[in-house]
Amino acid sequence: MTAGAQAKVTSSGQISLPATLRRRWGVTRVLIVDRGDYALVRPMPDDVVAFLRGSVSASGQSLEDIRADERAADAQREESR
Repeated sequence: MTAGAQAKVTSSGQISLPATLRRRWGVTRVLIVDRGDYALVRPMPDDVVAFLRGSVSASGQSLEDIRADERAADAQREESR
């Protein structure tokens, strides 16, 4: 997918994405990343939280366990001072 497409920039700074991209991405928002001498246009899901849900594997520890471990490590550091 390295094919390029041209888009005209209007006087108000707007561009139109080609219909093929809009249909393939199926989103109403995009993220534009400024890379200095060029910009990247990336699709942005309408519901970012739902999109990311399940994308990171669980560590097996609950948040409470992680916090307890951190508190214990903090207490140990304080004792060693």
